[in-house]
Amino acid sequence: MIVPAWMHERITAEQYDSWSEEQCADIEIMDGMVVVRPRASIRHKRLARFLANGLEATAGPQWYADMDFDVRLRDVPLTNRRPDVVVYRADTLRDALTRPEHVLLVAEVVSPSSETTDRVVKADQYARAGIPFYWRVEQIATAACVVHTYNLDGASGRYRDGEVFTGVVKAAVPFPVEIDLSSV
Repeated sequence: MIVPAWMHERITAEQYDSWSEEQCADIEIMDGMVVVRPRASIRHKRLARFLANGLEATAGPQWYADMDFDVRLRDVPLTNRRPDVVVYRADTLRDALTRPEHVLLVAEVVSPSSETTDRVVKADQYARAGIPFYWRVEQIATAACVVHTYNLDGASGRYRDGEVFTGVVKAAVPFPVEIDLSSV
């Protein structure tokens, strides 16, 4: 397989912003370097969709929840992440850049190919960017998934452990929500 030259060079925000949505769909940018995201399984996609739908249904009119779009964590060096689920301010236009100050919560569904990235790297990046809540969904092959919630500690800039849910999420923060993921 021949790899395009741009995959070995730092990408600037200006270059990335000139690409089409199709060009950006399956990649993230970390410290200016293109990172190809592996294709998600059907269960991964269903968990993300159920979670996004449940969050949006209970978030209130000031928040939207969507899946799989860029959150610009940093311009230089460019760092864009595509969380599985993003809860963001409703007054944020989708054609504008979504930045951490627009985001209330991000959630990642962990897959075998993303364990370290989702458990360590992204959690650290989201915390440093100031995103108040991070949820990590662990897929268990023979059982209901486990959802770990984290709350940003403003003083340290790190996430504190929140509640852990198996199958059904009954969280009080960032807003009261109940989402049944046990059948997914």
